[in-house]
Amino acid sequence: MWNGWPISRVILLFTAIALLIIFVQVTLFHYRQNFRHWAMWGPVIGAPVIGFLALALTFYNLPWLRTMTTLFLAVGVLSGAAGTVMHVRGVGQRVDGYKMQNFLIGPPITLPLMVAAMSVLGLIAIYWR
Repeated sequence: MWNGWPISRVILLFTAIALLIIFVQVTLFHYRQNFRHWAMWGPVIGAPVIGFLALALTFYNLPWLRTMTTLFLAVGVLSGAAGTVMHVRGVGQRVDGYKMQNFLIGPPITLPLMVAAMSVLGLIAIYWR
């Protein structure tokens, strides 16, 4: 099955699986916080959509699917960047502000960065020549 697959296709498959796994973790964290802010729904809805689009594009290289996946991956990059800003701000809003303890128990700074990074990796895979 893997024989003859270009590296870009393998990377796109990895990106799809990674985003679906990240979706599970994001959902658990945001559920734990009772979805206090409307923006918490963004990655909970977006990550599986992007993941399934990338998975479909891995197996069916259709022009419209490529366009949709590219668009949603770009939104994933922006969403991850915005989420990082919100998470950093969330750490600062905790008691004592930006102390190490708040980085340990507050919103995870790296999780939105992972959404952005996986989205960038997907875009690299799509435009790989």
